[in-house]
Amino acid sequence: MAEKVILTCALTGSIHTPTMSPHLPVTADEITEHALAAHEAGATILHLHARDPATGKPSARTEDFMGFLPRIKQGCDAILNISTGGSSQMTLDERLAAARAAEPEMCSLNMGSMNFGIFPLAERYRHWKHDWEKPFLEATKDVVFKNSFGDIETILSDLGEGCGTRFEFECYDVGHIQTLAWFLKRGHVKPPVFLQFVMGVFGGIDASAESLMAMKATADRLLGNDYRFSVLAAGRRQMPLGTMGAVIGGNVRVGLEDSLFDGNSRALAESNADQVRRMRRILEELGFEIASSEEARHMLHLKGGDRVAF
Repeated sequence: MAEKVILTCALTGSIHTPTMSPHLPVTADEITEHALAAHEAGATILHLHARDPATGKPSARTEDFMGFLPRIKQGCDAILNISTGGSSQMTLDERLAAARAAEPEMCSLNMGSMNFGIFPLAERYRHWKHDWEKPFLEATKDVVFKNSFGDIETILSDLGEGCGTRFEFECYDVGHIQTLAWFLKRGHVKPPVFLQFVMGVFGGIDASAESLMAMKATADRLLGNDYRFSVLAAGRRQMPLGTMGAVIGGNVRVGLEDSLFDGNSRALAESNADQVRRMRRILEELGFEIASSEEARHMLHLKGGDRVAF
């Protein structure tokens, strides 16, 4: 418990749709407001996706990212982490466009292709705010989220070697840790590795204590001392497994991308900052301290916010 906990907040993602929560940030103003409030509440890293401001649909357009990236940077010193995952229905070049333009300190990197099934969510709602929502969800029954070995190599080359960007390596199952270990052994990935255990996405590993321990045991065996890990769990498992992750030596990710709920209740969280405050309170009551953004930059060997292109 000597080392501080890096607390990541994932603001909006590409899973949840506007019908599911009126609190999901969509426009550049909303994403900026949520980001600054989450950082003020204690978030060390802000994990960022963009949305079409008119419809709320996940967007890969650079201009949508640039609507909020400079404003967040000007408003706080948080580490800004741009998604290269986008959604399963975007091409690799679409997913990388904003990161290539922004040259951020950090990006996410999904460590493998997978069935990324969010189609069961379409069964929960009868009325939709936008026409795109239900077909978007249902399409994931037949769409594979593609991140091949070649795709991963491209991202590592273009952003890592080309821009000095470091990564949040997102592992949705134990096989993804095997892939990360291979790239680390070959020298394509440089330590320290920041590994995100992504739990509870249909098609990946389930959100359970047993699965978390299996993920950690696999990472310990394959990565040794070359990594730090963080835990995110989808839905109402967010807070319990995040807490467990910190207790066993890791870091934590919360946010409306991963769960729309206020803790374990059925009530909707009204903001990303609410989740950050709840997680921070839990961690501090257990004796942990939250790392500042500058402390996390040192821990993760980041290049600094003054060396980005926005």
